[in-house]
Amino acid sequence: MGSFFSRLAGEGGDDAPAPENSRVMQFHSSARWQLHFNEVKDSNQLIVIDFSASWCGPCKFIEPAIHAMADKFTDVEFVKIDVDELSDVTREFQVQAMPTFVLWKKGKEMDRVVGAKKDELEKKVEKLRAA
Repeated sequence: MGSFFSRLAGEGGDDAPAPENSRVMQFHSSARWQLHFNEVKDSNQLIVIDFSASWCGPCKFIEPAIHAMADKFTDVEFVKIDVDELSDVTREFQVQAMPTFVLWKKGKEMDRVVGAKKDELEKKVEKLRAA
């Protein structure tokens, strides 16, 4: 996985894991996100897409829990999308509240959690990662 992050950072450096060596990937370019998503969207790996905003209190509140889940569930890919930065991606996923977590696997949305509901999200990740 590290080489993948290094490769992303080496290709312009605008998309990389979150600070402090987190396993949560962040995308700052719609084109980069689309390229990455097209590569992984049909895989058997669960992808958790965290739609949040820098000004969103509940988003800030749950962020440490997301990083902890990313460390715990190393077989799951966690991605953070800033709704203001990538508004086209936000519209594509029909996100209307923050935070919204879209759980994607095998080419389709498996579930979603709207709100800073850590326990609910963790239960769904646990269930869907093995499905």
